Amino acid sequence: MRIFRRGNIAAVFVLGATFLVIYFCQNSADLTNYNFSSSPLTDVVNNDSQSETVIKLHTHEFLVPKCEANKSVADMKDFSSLPDTIKNFLYYRHCRTFPLLLDLPGKCSKEVFLLLVIKSSPLNYDRREVLRKTWAKERLHNGAWIRRIFILGTSDSGYEKKKLNKLLKVEQEDFNDILQWDFNDTFHNLTLKQMLFYGWMERNCPNARFLFNGDDDVFAHTDNMVEYLQNLPDNDGSKHLFTGYLFLNEKVVRWKGSKYFIPVQIQESNTYLPYCGGGGYLLSGYTALVIYRMSQSIPIHPIDDAYMGICLSKAGLSPSSHIGVKTLGLNIPSKGADNLEPCYLRDLLLVHRFLPADMYLMWREVHNPHLKCNP
Repeated sequence: MRIFRRGNIAAVFVLGATFLVIYFCQNSADLTNYNFSSSPLTDVVNNDSQSETVIKLHTHEFLVPKCEANKSVADMKDFSSLPDTIKNFLYYRHCRTFPLLLDLPGKCSKEVFLLLVIKSSPLNYDRREVLRKTWAKERLHNGAWIRRIFILGTSDSGYEKKKLNKLLKVEQEDFNDILQWDFNDTFHNLTLKQMLFYGWMERNCPNARFLFNGDDDVFAHTDNMVEYLQNLPDNDGSKHLFTGYLFLNEKVVRWKGSKYFIPVQIQESNTYLPYCGGGGYLLSGYTALVIYRMSQSIPIHPIDDAYMGICLSKAGLSPSSHIGVKTLGLNIPSKGADNLEPCYLRDLLLVHRFLPADMYLMWREVHNPHLKCNP
C-alpha cells in the first residue's frame, strides 16, 4: 500500500497524464475523420465548399473558425472608389459558415406542408409578434400544416448586441420559431442569410413540401397559398416550383447613391437573369435544395432575389409569375379608393408592404365572415 502515499500518488498522476498526451498526439490526425453521428451529443456537417468538418454540439452552436477578410480584393480595379458597404461585402464575400446561436432541431419532426421562412431583423420584435397572431400562425388549414421560422443574424455591437440577443433568446423560449446566426444582419447579407437557411434545411428539414420565403412586412394570405398549392397537379413538393412577382430583363443599378447599387466588380452584365421579387415567393422543397446545391459553386451576390435567379438558371430551371403576388403593392382601381380595403386582399397571395398595426387589422378584416365584396 506504500504506492498510495502522497508522493507516489503525484508521480502516478503525472505518469498517467503523460500517457494521455502521447495518445492524443498520436491520434489527433484521425480525430477529424471520426464519425460523431453515433453520439447523442454531436452531429457532423460536411462543408464541401471549404473542405472542413463542422461539429454540431448539443448546445446547437457550430464550432467554426472566424472568417477573416480577403484583403486581396483591394487589388481590384477602382476598388477604392466603391462605397464602404460594397467594400465590406467584397472583403467577406467568401464567408459561408457562421456560428448558429439559436436553433430549431425539432421544427420539422412533424409533417410540414407549407414552411413559412420569414426574413426578420433582431430589432423587429413588433413585426414578429403581429405575424405570430396573423398569417404566420402555426396551424392546420384545409388538412395541411403551416409552420413558421424567422431567420436572423445579429445587429449592433457590444452591449446593444447582447441585449438584442437576450430578447431573441426569450422569444425562442416562448415561441420556438427563431433561427439565428452570428453574422451582421444587413441588406447586403440577405443572400448569406438565405443560403445559411437552405443549408440548415438540407440537414434538418429536407421533407418540407413547400416554402414561402418572404419579408416580415408583407401581408401574406397563407390560407390562399395552401389552397393554391393543394390544387397543383404535383403537390408533394418533389417537382420544381418557384413563383411570385416575376422580373424579366431587369437592369442592374449602377448609381452609387442607391442601396441596390451593384458595381461591375460584382456583376459585369447590365441585366439580371429572370427572378421573383424577394418580398415574397413560393417554392417547392425540391427547388429550395436545388438552389442551395447550385449556390455552392456560385459567388454570393448582394441582391438576394437576383441571386435566386442566378442559381435557378445554372440548374436549368426558371421562375414563374403568379398574378396573386403583388410585391410592388396594389394597383388600386380608383384614385380615392382605400389602400386597406380588405376586399382587395381577400383573393391575393401577397401584398408588400404593411405596418404591424395595419397587418393585424387587415388579417382580421379579411377573415370576417360577414365581409361582403362587390364582384
